[in-house]
Amino acid sequence: MENAVISRKLDIVKNAPLVLAKQVCQAYDKGASGSLVVLENVDLQLYPNEIVGLLGRSGSGKSTLLRAIAGLIRPSKGDITFEGRPVVGPNSDVAVVFQSFALFPWLTVLQNVELGLEAQGVASSERRKRALAAIDLIGLDGFESAYPKELSGGMRQRVGLARALVVRPKVLLMDEPFSALDVLTAETLRTDLLDLWCEGRMPIESVLMVTHNIEEAVLMCDRILIFGSNPGRVIAEIHVDLPQPRNRLDPAFRMLVEDIYARMTVKTGAPTREGLFPGTGIAMALPRVSTNLMSGLIETVAAEPYRGQADLPPLAAHLHLDIDDLFPVAETLQLLRFADLEGGDIKLTAPGLRFFDGDVDERKKLFEQHLATYVPLAAHIRRVLDERPTHRAPARRFRDELEDYMSEDYADTTIKAVTNWARYAEYFAYDENADLFTLENPS
Repeated sequence: MENAVISRKLDIVKNAPLVLAKQVCQAYDKGASGSLVVLENVDLQLYPNEIVGLLGRSGSGKSTLLRAIAGLIRPSKGDITFEGRPVVGPNSDVAVVFQSFALFPWLTVLQNVELGLEAQGVASSERRKRALAAIDLIGLDGFESAYPKELSGGMRQRVGLARALVVRPKVLLMDEPFSALDVLTAETLRTDLLDLWCEGRMPIESVLMVTHNIEEAVLMCDRILIFGSNPGRVIAEIHVDLPQPRNRLDPAFRMLVEDIYARMTVKTGAPTREGLFPGTGIAMALPRVSTNLMSGLIETVAAEPYRGQADLPPLAAHLHLDIDDLFPVAETLQLLRFADLEGGDIKLTAPGLRFFDGDVDERKKLFEQHLATYVPLAAHIRRVLDERPTHRAPARRFRDELEDYMSEDYADTTIKAVTNWARYAEYFAYDENADLFTLENPS
């Protein structure tokens, strides 16, 4: 297997790229408030005989880039070519596997796999032959007549893979194909796919996959493009020179994982509260992170064996969290000045340690002070409530204000986040039935 992988890597050097993306930008018009930039000046090359990973947090534009490469959307600026030809629409040499299984429930496994060939006008006998071969390849032999409702999540995703492979694409695009699966099922499917790839049994030339799982990227990929957020852009390219099969306990593997964590938490020259989440000031889009999670992370880092500073990779493993779960909590603590993130570590600040040492009332008071100081939207809502004789204001007013700067979904999530934090701090209250902010505390 190792010799096959080395041969593939030598071929990468000799071949021209299958996919070439140059200065790709994607922006959506927001009317008077300007535009929402999702991708900014992204360059990418995908060569034959390699697996490339797009690694980053949710919302960093990875899936948008994947859809542009597939020809499902047109970028606002920049060029994407496939084998030197401009990508102007869906390409029969590219197949996509999405996070959701996207199977037709009224069709059997065999019929679902045949569907792509039927759309291409392939004769019935040839469709059946190729579909059965793909089903056998992906490990579903014996389930041809089963319906999706009879299959587990892992088996449904195998059907999706068989449906993609049966059309014999040159490039397979995978958008977080394992994230909807349980840990053991995902690990089994990853291993089976890697075995097929390394043995040269996959009828494809290259794979481009989106993931937010750092260890998954290091396990599978020859190259990893690390995406930054707000807007989405490539901040680093990592060449993974470890032989397959890879061992998570290998010191070289662990060092690479830690290096990627460090690159994803590197500080910029911006103030701590800026650049973490989209937007600035009251227009900052906030993640819906509960105060329980924030308190729990502070308590974990403050306690043994970390004693105030933790290396993110072992911390994530200890808490069974991936970057989409851990980073929003850690970055919210950084926004509130309870922690700093740098070099792949999280370190509690002096206020963070005081929070750990405090009782319930002391924690609430400290959280209120930091919420008012470092979350402009919270301070803005409180200021409006203070200025009104009734000390009440409709939440709709603030959602409308936010929608001048962000999508309706982001605005709703941001309002829910700041409401949760304010309730904990008793900074202001919210009446869900009336959809109303108020200074009245029911207690």
